[in-house]
Amino acid sequence: MASCLQIADDEKGHDLDLFCVPRHYESDLDKVIIPHGLIMDRTERLARDIIQDMGGHHIVALCVLKGGYKFFADLLDYIKVLNHNSDKSVPLTVDFIRVKSYCNDKSTNSVKVIGGDELSNLSGKNVLIVEDIVETGRTMQTLLSLLSECNPKMVKVVSLLVKRTPRSSGYRPDYIGFEVPDAFLVGYALDYNEYFRDLSHICILNDQAKEKYKV
Repeated sequence: MASCLQIADDEKGHDLDLFCVPRHYESDLDKVIIPHGLIMDRTERLARDIIQDMGGHHIVALCVLKGGYKFFADLLDYIKVLNHNSDKSVPLTVDFIRVKSYCNDKSTNSVKVIGGDELSNLSGKNVLIVEDIVETGRTMQTLLSLLSECNPKMVKVVSLLVKRTPRSSGYRPDYIGFEVPDAFLVGYALDYNEYFRDLSHICILNDQAKEKYKV
């Protein structure tokens, strides 16, 4: 099982006034649960683990948009640094796919994949899927099923977050940054109806904000 940093269910988090939080979001958040610096440190270690496991192979890094873009960019920056400063480097190319499974704060049973026609280009390739958060796991299982039809040589999944939830299918990525409580999290490109992507830290969204930004 992939190792990760666990954030306990009773984690109290950190007061917002200890961090730089955009003023337009201050009334929408309960706590900072994962500060930006901790995200970056954990991402650096994930990059090292990935290079150790997949180094020596050409990797196609597949970013799951939109929520995964910030983690994707930072992870690839750390991999690039390792490539420049290590005896074991890996050729790296990138591709993008968009997967949608949310309406407001609820994960739906319907998974919509945008850009799936381009997955055929991954035939025979070593693929690293980069995701922001795995909740039920059904979205990723759907994507992996689609990928398998394209016959990639190898597929690994890295997710910044995995949520502990009774709705989980039991799926676990190959690499995990943090295991988090069953709360609605925003920030570091995690959104609620497209808001909060511009927040550096990962925070717990309060109930008033769910109504405020509801579509």
